[in-house]
Amino acid sequence: MDFCVAQGVQAGELAADPERLIRFLRRFGSQIESDGALSAAAAVFAGNTIAGLRPDAEWTAYEGAPSTVGNREKRFEMDRLLEGLRSADDAAVRGLVATLLDWAQEEPEEPPPMRPLPVSPAAGQPGYVRPDLPAATYYSRNGEPIPYGSQWGAGGPDPDAYSVDSHPERFAGLHDVARALIDHLTAVYDVDVQDDPAHVRELLMERRDVRQAVKVTPRRSGAASLTVVLTGYPGVVVHAGLLHDFPFPVCGCDACDETVEAAAGRLEMLVLTVAAGGYSERYPVGRKRWSEFALTSFDGSGSESGQGEPAPAAAARLHDAEIRLRDVPGGWRPWPLRGS
Repeated sequence: MDFCVAQGVQAGELAADPERLIRFLRRFGSQIESDGALSAAAAVFAGNTIAGLRPDAEWTAYEGAPSTVGNREKRFEMDRLLEGLRSADDAAVRGLVATLLDWAQEEPEEPPPMRPLPVSPAAGQPGYVRPDLPAATYYSRNGEPIPYGSQWGAGGPDPDAYSVDSHPERFAGLHDVARALIDHLTAVYDVDVQDDPAHVRELLMERRDVRQAVKVTPRRSGAASLTVVLTGYPGVVVHAGLLHDFPFPVCGCDACDETVEAAAGRLEMLVLTVAAGGYSERYPVGRKRWSEFALTSFDGSGSESGQGEPAPAAAARLHDAEIRLRDVPGGWRPWPLRGS
């Protein structure tokens, strides 16, 4: 904003006129680039202006990846956009402006992102304690210890490692974590717990190596149930709500390099967040009739979301989910506490 004023322009005028902002950034691009802090501020300012063009636009940032602004149909990488403006010709600038204005006028085909809000733990509510995970050293075929979680450097994994799953037994502790979570839910919340292999049918993904299937259903309308399935891999798959399965680990191959500690942390985050009311589902979304979910961590540590074609399911199941999700547009409710 200070830089804009120094050039005789009010920042608010630029924020209200994306075409004028683009031409301003192009004109003063060299000066902006020479100052790292100013360049970063310009990227944020321009990104916020673009995000304000549509109700379904937002910033997206992932560790190790550039930040972008947009919706599911179109995204703009702000650092690259500002860099490109400095060398763009008039035709390219006109094309960018036209793209932004056309995008701003498009009718949103889907609602804005879901942002479920979990409830804070009640006073005196028992906390979850992770059980001790077995400690072991695993070795490669050459007899060298495998440092799972830190095998690969900046160059990334060996391409051949994607086809290798050396030690799936390192995930055996996930079964202990899953059972500890079920015990915690039973102790803290007013729930119905059913340990029955038949509940594996709750999963949308097919699993044949099932060791145990436990369905935990809160005794409150509008709260999402959880079905926890222990597999012989060993691993855990959790079906949350109506249309989403979450596997732990996501992938046990050597390239993905996942550890049991990381998988346990994600499993705990999912289960405790669903119970706290930090979980939302939506179906169908947009012309493609996608399903989507959103999680806001129970402890405030972060959030995640996903969307895509729903997993293969009977038409009747999808129809039932569509009807039931209409009753929880703001997200699944928190589970009731025991004795409340």
